[in-house]
Amino acid sequence: DKAPLSKSLLLVPSAISILLTLLFQHYQKFFAYNLQAVKEDFQIWRLVCGRTICLDLKDTFCSSLLIYNFRIFERRYGSRKFSSFLLGAWMLSALFDLLLVEITQYIFGITINSLPSGFLGPVFALFVPFYSSIPRVQVTQVLGHFSITNKSLVYILGLQLLTSGSYIWILALSGLISGICYNSTILKVHQILCVPRWVAKIFSWTLEPVFSSAEPTNEVRVGMGATIDIQRQQRMELLDRQIMMSQVAQMRRQRQQQGGMINWNRLFPPLRHRHNANYQDHRPSEQGIPPPTEVSEEQVARLMEMGFSRGDALEALRASNNDLNVATNFLLQH
Repeated sequence: DKAPLSKSLLLVPSAISILLTLLFQHYQKFFAYNLQAVKEDFQIWRLVCGRTICLDLKDTFCSSLLIYNFRIFERRYGSRKFSSFLLGAWMLSALFDLLLVEITQYIFGITINSLPSGFLGPVFALFVPFYSSIPRVQVTQVLGHFSITNKSLVYILGLQLLTSGSYIWILALSGLISGICYNSTILKVHQILCVPRWVAKIFSWTLEPVFSSAEPTNEVRVGMGATIDIQRQQRMELLDRQIMMSQVAQMRRQRQQQGGMINWNRLFPPLRHRHNANYQDHRPSEQGIPPPTEVSEEQVARLMEMGFSRGDALEALRASNNDLNVATNFLLQH
């Protein structure tokens, strides 16, 4: 639901990979990521074919599971922004692949003629926003010391994909570097490598009806056989939807009361720039806002379970008048 691009990346490359492995093995040579052919014979088309379809079913399975887990970014930011990130990471990782191969040959004297095929560079690049923007929620502990979180399974899949080939570490490193470069506010790569609006509209008119899914009318209950991690993931996705609806409703109420756009920074001063996380401001503001109400310890505990500190949780709940959804949305955005 609300992730047609992720669904297309999950179905189409996987289907082509299975067909090439089982039925059309004599066509696999056209999808090989042969760097020697690119540099010496100028077969630039191999950068497209070789970096799109996996020729190893293990890589296809692991990358498909990772794309399924990373669909949360398309739901949060929209298909256009998500596709822009994938396009930018795909182009940057292609450049870094060539550079890393040349550096490896210059330093270690190892000549690398080909790399594993597939949509692996952008998949590894998605680990950058996954690490920085997805809250870490502890699920359980192993042997009393090792924490198992809601992100552990994704990291295990990434490690499995990393160890599936001899030179796949080059694709992983180039993907991570491209993800860091694209997310950097200093380089501003996202302003250059982005999908134009008219292209996004064309794909939304043509392909989105094919890969889009209907929104479920009722929340499906998790069965007894489901794991705790799946239940927590479903609760997090439901909370994301509630946050968006709560934010829109609050913006409408504020517009009706104030007659204009909301300045979120005025209502919620940035927590990260405060010198003391537990600082409490009891002075009346210029608009005569009354002192904040008492904070529920239960809501503070819920925010701390999502990975936020106690000081930030207290300040966010005070600023949002004890509204858990608005406080969670504010902490995720700041």
